[in-house]
Amino acid sequence: MTPATSLPRAKSPRAVAFTPARWAQSVVRLLPAVAVLSTFAFLARGRFRALSSLEWADGGVVLVLVLGLAMATARRVRRSMLHVPVSLRDELELGGTSLAVAFVVVGLSGEVLFPVVYLLMAFLVSFLSRTAGATLLGMAVLFDAVLTLPDRWGTFLARLVFVALFAALYHLVLSARLAAARTAEADAVKKRLEEVEERARTFRLVSSGTHDSMPGVKDHEKWLLASVKEIEGATGSALEVAEVALKAHTVGAFLLASDDRSLKLHDCRSASEHVQRERFAAGEGIFGALLKRGVPVRMNGQGGLKGVTHYEPGGPTVRALVAVPILEGTGLVRGVLVADRIENHPFTEEDEKLLSTIAGEVLRAIEVERVMGYIRRSRDEKDRFFRAIEELNRAGQPEQVFLAVLESARQVAQLDFCAVTLVNEVNGARQHRIVRMSGVTSAGRALEGQSFPDNNGLVANVVRYGAPLPGRDVGAMDRQIIFDDDTQIRGLQSLKIFPLVAGNRILGTLVSGSRKKAAFDDDELRMLEVIAIQAAQAVLRAQLFEQMERMATTDGLTGLLNHRTFQTRFDEAMATAKRYGRKVSVVLTDVDHFKSVNDTYGHPTGDQVLKGVARILKETARDTDVVARYGGEEFCLVMPETDMKGAHVIAERIRDRVMKEVFQTEQGPLKVTLSLGVATFPEHGDQKQTLIDLADQCLYFAKRHGRNQSVTVDKLQSQKTG
Repeated sequence: MTPATSLPRAKSPRAVAFTPARWAQSVVRLLPAVAVLSTFAFLARGRFRALSSLEWADGGVVLVLVLGLAMATARRVRRSMLHVPVSLRDELELGGTSLAVAFVVVGLSGEVLFPVVYLLMAFLVSFLSRTAGATLLGMAVLFDAVLTLPDRWGTFLARLVFVALFAALYHLVLSARLAAARTAEADAVKKRLEEVEERARTFRLVSSGTHDSMPGVKDHEKWLLASVKEIEGATGSALEVAEVALKAHTVGAFLLASDDRSLKLHDCRSASEHVQRERFAAGEGIFGALLKRGVPVRMNGQGGLKGVTHYEPGGPTVRALVAVPILEGTGLVRGVLVADRIENHPFTEEDEKLLSTIAGEVLRAIEVERVMGYIRRSRDEKDRFFRAIEELNRAGQPEQVFLAVLESARQVAQLDFCAVTLVNEVNGARQHRIVRMSGVTSAGRALEGQSFPDNNGLVANVVRYGAPLPGRDVGAMDRQIIFDDDTQIRGLQSLKIFPLVAGNRILGTLVSGSRKKAAFDDDELRMLEVIAIQAAQAVLRAQLFEQMERMATTDGLTGLLNHRTFQTRFDEAMATAKRYGRKVSVVLTDVDHFKSVNDTYGHPTGDQVLKGVARILKETARDTDVVARYGGEEFCLVMPETDMKGAHVIAERIRDRVMKEVFQTEQGPLKVTLSLGVATFPEHGDQKQTLIDLADQCLYFAKRHGRNQSVTVDKLQSQKTG
């Protein structure tokens, strides 16, 4: 058999790291730090006090310091050119070597050049990070200390205060100026976006007063900027053609503002500085007549035309003018395209046709962008809708479903109020409950969990009739009752409530509201309706899952945890007690003479007794205790962080309540008693089964010795030894 050939082992990263080149690089990298420390040591020993006292060693330190400063500067410049983030170490090397050079200069020249340190600190705190600036300030204080102390404490303290104040004030002033610059830049950007949105509304790229204008959405802002620039470019090119072809003094496009009552200059080509750039009334002068009739206008006059409104007061005298309406396909006028001349040279019919053609091109550019905007909005709405459906289908627990319903509804429509209600039967009557809500109301989050009976409110009627309500505008309603008379939701101008229908069942409602009038279009209402259908299915799935989970973990008769779940919860309690060194007690209990109860009163009465005992156990136990049906007429309790004495007190309390309970049966009143056994970890055992066996022994000791008592392991052991 041929032996396997062993492959050569790859060099480890550690072996590769320690090469002579890397050693040299590491040593050179330490040069700035060594230079600073050497300079500080020499200054502390009284060196660098005069040029005449310099020695060869001093010159060597100065040379190393200059090399260190050059290396730190070169490293900073190289990192900036490569757009690599500068580390704190780089900042400290550059600042430290600069400070060391400054203090060498101060030491050699005397006190007269100490202001150099102030200027250097101002520079460092301005261009370095706060951490680096604070560290270098401390370094400057140490350098100054070796120059002045211990002889001149007054000078040192004065310099310390002045350097600190100088650096802090300079940093604060610079920070304030930077903050002001950022604020001004943000305001300029915001103003530009507002102008773009206003122009977009003028072009009808977005609807005035609706949620289409969303300045917080970055993609929307980018689209608006691109669309407005595209329209402005197309309009500018068309006006240049008109200016050259018509030999006009002014060619301008004036569009109706979003209020449809004023005109505003969109773009123009003019030799005059007096073209009206502010809004002016659309119903006045020549433009008013044109907008009203919707037909082109051609005029001329030797003495000048009256009714010219597109110039400021003091503008040129217009002697010839042609204006055409910018008409949509529906015949709706969107603006005016005008050309004028200051000489009495009338425009011809061909000029009018040319201007009408250019007006059509301007409108076509607007229409193209409007269609692209509609396509984009439709795509975004569908994307939001599909994401909402995915979130609903992904939710499993009821709380997850309710949150997903609210989030899904808010994704497809801009809602100021949204709520999910569920309906169930309580003593034969419908009861509605608000399980989740979002949005600002007069009652705030106090609405969540609130229940109200069936009434004539909108939610109750939606459940009653299984159809969305209200069927008319909210403003036309005499009184807006959504939930009940005691719960008022004020300020909603748009409202729609959808039933949560799953098969032939109505599980509740989805309430959608907005503060804006006519906030929901047909597409949004349809999407909300589909979300309500999907939400109903998701709620039903979650309820069924919760029911199945409850059936798998609880006892069907008593509603307590079943035996399997008890074992799991007991394991968890034991693991926690062992990990943190705490106590845990277990109580086993049994109904005394239960067989005779079944034989005498019948099994239905026996079930009634078991339910009553289970209820008492649940009510008497603490929230942290685990209460379960162990089997037959046996029950058990696991009590975390409870010693034997505390467990015995609770066991006696349970026994006393059961003993006093009277069960009303067809054959008369019935009373039963309990026997209980108590064991505690760790004193009675460190294993789960050991504790259960000991508690079981205590239980049967109680039954053999008179019943209707609780017995602890200590009592059992004392009885056996006695």
